[in-house]
Amino acid sequence: MMKDFTYHKVSSSTVSIHFDEDKCIGCNRCVEACQIDVLMPGDKTPKVIWPGECWYCGACVMECPIEGAISFRHPLMNQARFISKEELNK
Repeated sequence: MMKDFTYHKVSSSTVSIHFDEDKCIGCNRCVEACQIDVLMPGDKTPKVIWPGECWYCGACVMECPIEGAISFRHPLMNQARFISKEELNK
């Protein structure tokens, strides 16, 4: 006998992929584009089921037909901040 598939809601502070519910049309093209199956179809917007596994490749954003419906923020450790030489030498 197989167990039913369940998932646990992940707190929004740990999810770096965000769907704008006002813009998302629920076409699930992003779910199909995801190379590592981080997303799963949901009621209105896709669900992020494996947020820690996201490569931040941008395939979901590029596949989305609605500009601004999907956004993501790289984890802090992957964010780069460039400074000028002048700032560095202060």
